[in-house]
Amino acid sequence: MERRIAERGEGNIGCIISALALGVIILLAWKLVPVKIASAQLYDFMEEQAKFAASLPPDQLAGKILWRATELRLPLDKEHLKVERIGDTIRMEARYTVPVSFPGYVYKWSFDHQIDRPIYIF
Repeated sequence: MERRIAERGEGNIGCIISALALGVIILLAWKLVPVKIASAQLYDFMEEQAKFAASLPPDQLAGKILWRATELRLPLDKEHLKVERIGDTIRMEARYTVPVSFPGYVYKWSFDHQIDRPIYIF
């Protein structure tokens, strides 16, 4: 039976570093993915409302967008939402910052949604 003297069973540091890196990735995903999904849902809602903008005045569209942002728990307020109709074009702009808390750090993720599309009246 041959004995290996150089092999001592050490080498757990790579496993520990990999486990820590995996933990950090999971924490980032756990915190950031829901914010990104909510932001994308708000943008999709704004695009959908822009398609049917001919039937509602801009202040009602803004109210619907603010309601949806509240429903998605996004910190959008009236001062940072602009909905205006210029001729046969609807322009929407929403700017907000979502604070994402990590242990020992708060990341402020800024979003700027802009939609500019023609209104089709049937």
